[in-house]
Amino acid sequence: QVQLVESGGGLVQPGGSLRLSCAASESISSIHLSWYRQAPGKARELVARIRPFGSTNYEDSVKGRFTISRDNAKNTVYLQMNSLKPEDTADYYCNAVVYRGPSRYEYWGQGTQVTVSS
Repeated sequence: QVQLVESGGGLVQPGGSLRLSCAASESISSIHLSWYRQAPGKARELVARIRPFGSTNYEDSVKGRFTISRDNAKNTVYLQMNSLKPEDTADYYCNAVVYRGPSRYEYWGQGTQVTVSS
C-alpha cells in the first residue's frame, strides 16, 4: 500500500504561482505518478502525468503553465503551477499507479485545495 501526502495548496492571486508536493511512503522509481483536480460540481480530471522514465503529458489548458517533476531520491512528485487562473481553482489530488506482475494498483492522496482569486 502506497500512502501519498500532498502539500502546498493555498490561496493565490491570478497570475501567481504555487508548487504542490506529494510525498510517497515508498520508493517511487517505478511508479506512474499523476496530479488530478476536481472543481466544485465537476468531474475529476487529469492535470499531468509523469512516468517512471520521465515522460510527461498534460491537460491542454495547463500546457506551458504547469510542470510535473519527480525526485526519486525524496520519493516526491511536484506540480509547479505558474500563471494561475481562477479556473484552476480545485482540489488537487496525487495519484500513483503501480504494476506488480499482472496486477495494477492505484492509490490516491487526500487532496490539497488550490484557490485562485483576487
